[in-house]
Amino acid sequence: MTAGEKRFEKRFAQRMAERGAHLKGHFLLSSGLHSSDYLQCALFLAHPRDAAWAGRILARRLAPLGADLVVSPAMGGLLIGHEVAKALGVPFLFTERVEGTMTLRRFPHPGKARFLVVEDVFTTGKSTRETAEVLERDGAVWVGAGSLVDRSGNPSLLPVPWRSLWAVSFPVYDPADCPCCREGLPLVKPGSRPQP
Repeated sequence: MTAGEKRFEKRFAQRMAERGAHLKGHFLLSSGLHSSDYLQCALFLAHPRDAAWAGRILARRLAPLGADLVVSPAMGGLLIGHEVAKALGVPFLFTERVEGTMTLRRFPHPGKARFLVVEDVFTTGKSTRETAEVLERDGAVWVGAGSLVDRSGNPSLLPVPWRSLWAVSFPVYDPADCPCCREGLPLVKPGSRPQP
């Protein structure tokens, strides 16, 4: 990571905190894991200037991958995906779950287009991979992925090049070994995906 990227990460983290998007407590993540930290990117993205700023920076980092379109999983990826697509000057699509299965419900399949998957947060990469599979099944080519935040701690998270604006390493816990559960803290489910 360059010195400029480190400065940007610090600025981005500060902006997330200012917007109240970094929450502390006891959270059930969409992966099924627990954490004492949750990033509610919607609180950051609710500010159009912040969303556009982040979208431009992420688009700059993803532009060399040469995508024809951006696709995001609903709900978390909608705003940042749209902003990245706007900055790249390419179309934007989104997938959504229908009876638990990720689908491209509202759009025709783009054929053999080269696409990026853009999300708010990478944790396990599940939503990103499911979104990519929807397009790959009918011939589209997955060239990369991006997110506002990478909390995966996994440099080989995805099988394509990927970029994030902020890498964090908040601890996550298996529900059977969660210190917040042992303390009796109320569990909050802020994510959008149904739990496994």
